[in-house]
Amino acid sequence: MTSKQTVLVIGSGAREHAIAWALRKSPDVGTIYVTPGHGGLGETATPMVLPDASHIVAFAEETRAVVVIGPEGPLAAGLGDLLAARGVPVVGPSAAAARIESSKVEAKTLMARLQIPTARFRVAESLAEAEDAVGDFPDGVVVKADGLAQGKGVVVADSRGEALSAIAGMMKDHQFGQAGDRVVLEERLDGVEMSFMVLTDGVRYTALPTSRDYKRLRDGDYGPNTGGMGAVAPHPSDSETLHRLISDQIVSPLLTGLADEGRPFRGILYAGLMLTRAGPFVLEWNARLGDPETGVVLPLLKQDLWPYFEGIATGRLPDAPLEAEGVAVGVVMAAPGYPEAVEKGIPLSLPEAPRALFFQAATEMREGVLRNTGGRTLLIVGRGEDVETARACAYADLGRTVFRGARYRRDIGSSFRQGRV
Repeated sequence: MTSKQTVLVIGSGAREHAIAWALRKSPDVGTIYVTPGHGGLGETATPMVLPDASHIVAFAEETRAVVVIGPEGPLAAGLGDLLAARGVPVVGPSAAAARIESSKVEAKTLMARLQIPTARFRVAESLAEAEDAVGDFPDGVVVKADGLAQGKGVVVADSRGEALSAIAGMMKDHQFGQAGDRVVLEERLDGVEMSFMVLTDGVRYTALPTSRDYKRLRDGDYGPNTGGMGAVAPHPSDSETLHRLISDQIVSPLLTGLADEGRPFRGILYAGLMLTRAGPFVLEWNARLGDPETGVVLPLLKQDLWPYFEGIATGRLPDAPLEAEGVAVGVVMAAPGYPEAVEKGIPLSLPEAPRALFFQAATEMREGVLRNTGGRTLLIVGRGEDVETARACAYADLGRTVFRGARYRRDIGSSFRQGRV
């Protein structure tokens, strides 16, 4: 009998919980470890404390595990390179390829060179240069910290004053540390956002179901940007024609360009798009699965996810495209004070026999009580034949969840019901 594959997932969020959940369904996957994991993995996977990269490599070698890297930080720090150098199969790109996420300046300049459609932009290396550049965007400007800022280093400014305040916060007050030493200013695009993710071995790729992420904190897309307050899949604007356009004008040119530069991308490539009247434009690249999008995308897959992850790790992606069915709506329950002053240690009580999927993030089991340890705590995912059914499922179980002071949006997927996005 063929032995089952051991998998080590890096991360502790709802994304990693969803990855482990999807891989658990594969007959070819055996033990799944998640490091550092969290208190809500249950029978899905085993949390494992591995304090640094050297321990991760040693553990992967000892257990002959395939490593799946969830968050952006370890990718930017070169964990994928370290594992590959030791012969450990890894699902995740090199640090050089992951620069498309870890440096917005590099991503924008690369897209300009490859003629990939993206918003007009300027790069500012100093406070004075950034303040001067605001005048180049009279119809609205987006201010972005160059480096990683956990999804919060983007300000869509509604006025010149708001843009100048965002610039000062990043470059003068160092809200995001060194990530804001340089900023990108770009024109504000009008349209509908879409998350487009593909699995790729560096040459071949296959698309996951499209999705819509809700980044703003409050209903109606008001308030500050967050790591994501919910998501819906598939995106209602999706079509075969749009898929071909995105593949031909955006995904293929980027993969070819990175390969030509000697840094082929092997992993999960995420294109954050704005669907405008002139076509799709790239807002951002991520070098990994999105969160919370992963929680609504993976439950829709009809196939076993493992052969595709194995194909990434071994350099030979399966030829068959991924297929999906149904609709999924995911709602994030965050702690009081999120995203600024997060309250921690709040007891949680989840419904018995839930209809929805509960992907946990910032949780721990302490003295027999499940408690939150950070901001975005739960992702509650409802599924159904249509968005109305999936949405009702998610919110019904959310209403049965005890989480004092939780912040969540009440409008995730609501506009889909009205024929809008």
